[in-house]
Amino acid sequence: MRRALYRGLRLWTIARVLVRYRLDVILFTLKPLRPLSFLLYLAPWNWFRRTEGTRGERIRRALEDLGPIFIKFGQMLSTRRDLLPDDIAVELARLQDRVPPFPFEQARALIEAELERPIEIAFATFEDTPIASASIAQVHAATLQDGREVVVKVVRPGILKTIRADLEVMHLIADLADRYWSEAKRLRPREVVDEYEKTVTDELDLIREGANAAAIHRNFEDSHLLYIPEIIWDYTRRSVLVMERIGGIPVADIAALRERNVDLKLLAERGVEIFFTQVFQHNFFHADMHPGNIFVDATHPDDPTYLAVDFGIVGSLLDSDQRYLAENFHAFFNRDYRRVAELHVESGWVPKDTRVDEFEAAIRTVCEPIFQRPLDEISFGQVLLRLFQTARRFNMEVQPQLVLLQKTLLNIEGLGRQLYPQLDLWTTAKPFIEKWMHERMGVRAFIRNAQQHLPRLLAHLPEIPMHLEKALTVEEQRAERDAALRRQILELEDGLRRQSRRRNEGWAGVALLALAGLATQLEVASWLGLPWPTWPLAFAGAGVLLLGLRPGPRRRRRDVNA
Repeated sequence: MRRALYRGLRLWTIARVLVRYRLDVILFTLKPLRPLSFLLYLAPWNWFRRTEGTRGERIRRALEDLGPIFIKFGQMLSTRRDLLPDDIAVELARLQDRVPPFPFEQARALIEAELERPIEIAFATFEDTPIASASIAQVHAATLQDGREVVVKVVRPGILKTIRADLEVMHLIADLADRYWSEAKRLRPREVVDEYEKTVTDELDLIREGANAAAIHRNFEDSHLLYIPEIIWDYTRRSVLVMERIGGIPVADIAALRERNVDLKLLAERGVEIFFTQVFQHNFFHADMHPGNIFVDATHPDDPTYLAVDFGIVGSLLDSDQRYLAENFHAFFNRDYRRVAELHVESGWVPKDTRVDEFEAAIRTVCEPIFQRPLDEISFGQVLLRLFQTARRFNMEVQPQLVLLQKTLLNIEGLGRQLYPQLDLWTTAKPFIEKWMHERMGVRAFIRNAQQHLPRLLAHLPEIPMHLEKALTVEEQRAERDAALRRQILELEDGLRRQSRRRNEGWAGVALLALAGLATQLEVASWLGLPWPTWPLAFAGAGVLLLGLRPGPRRRRRDVNA
């Protein structure tokens, strides 16, 4: 009863917000309400009120009014540009996940419960005022007893209950939309909500986030491109994450970077290099690289280093997807649209019966106008987006791992162009892709794979004679079974042939007896003086008899050992 009451009140709140931002027209696109759409014009609140802002702006403001869970849902939805119109996706990307902090006493109680000790014992200092606050958690600055400066991320108390309640409402809305909305088949609202539920649930587990951060830290341990803060595992729990505190300039603060004389061109190119290194070399990438999570270490302005935080969302690719994606990039760089179309079919991203020539023509139509522009004006992310939109016309299945990748690429490219508007992502990325293909698909790749698998092969080398003997035994047994089967087949054929001969002989006897009886009757007829010639019947009887006694066709006896 309580849950039903909450759902009803939440749905009423959503309806009020939709009306406030003139989005109530969405409700009347549902089939059951479509005949009642005239009510929109009869509703008094629609008589004199003007529509303010574009539809994307009104949707963004409505989500902001609905609260942090819906804000985060809108942020996730902005990454599904394969499903949304561009104007709505761009506006949703502007949603800011900034909510008022919760009281320090709640944070203290949660931290002490997780660490099983008072804050004063766990930390030398702890700042009551958070330095950042979002829908899922907030962050406090602190110092460990050994003097190390750290940040403490704390999950909001009761957030799981709130998320579950709002998710129930989202699932209810998605079910209604899937049943009654004409666009549901294309936009798949149930799958979208399921994907959001998985994402937001994963973000609640701070141990998982810490493990993601540790993996990326290890991947870039000896690199000057990117630095990931160290996770303090002794203080990390499911609802509390403690990591090294880093200091840097927010990457979006271009004025501060210029003031420190940071090489912005190099910084932009290194952002691209970090992306391709994570995707193609490490196969594990930070999938939430928006400006709020990225900082710059400007200690050496001519050799700047990126700093990253917040690792709740990460991505990886299957080896097959990684290879096909690299080949796609390489084909794009060389404007080989035929190969792009073939790769989509080979990878299974589009149905196997897709006509490659038609798909190639569609890709060329999308890409050629873009390639006629100067390279520094081409958005690589937009090219990828247009490609996905084109492939959707050919029933391309949505690839969740590619959606995360596309979102990250758009973030990186937008960041790079903000730092250095003349960034030529194509020229920066092409050598990296060519190097990767040479290493993974050339002679070096063959040698490296052989070296990689050689220890395993050598470990099994002593077992080879035994396996060889077993294989020979199995082959001998199979040959004996085949020979026995052939003998049985020949015996069966001989039996059928003998049975057929006996059946023919029987029929001949029956025919002979019948003709003999008929001839006798005709003889009697002739004795009575009736004109019935008997000799033709005698020949007919002899013919039938010979036909019945004729042996069946001779068959060449097969060698059973053949």
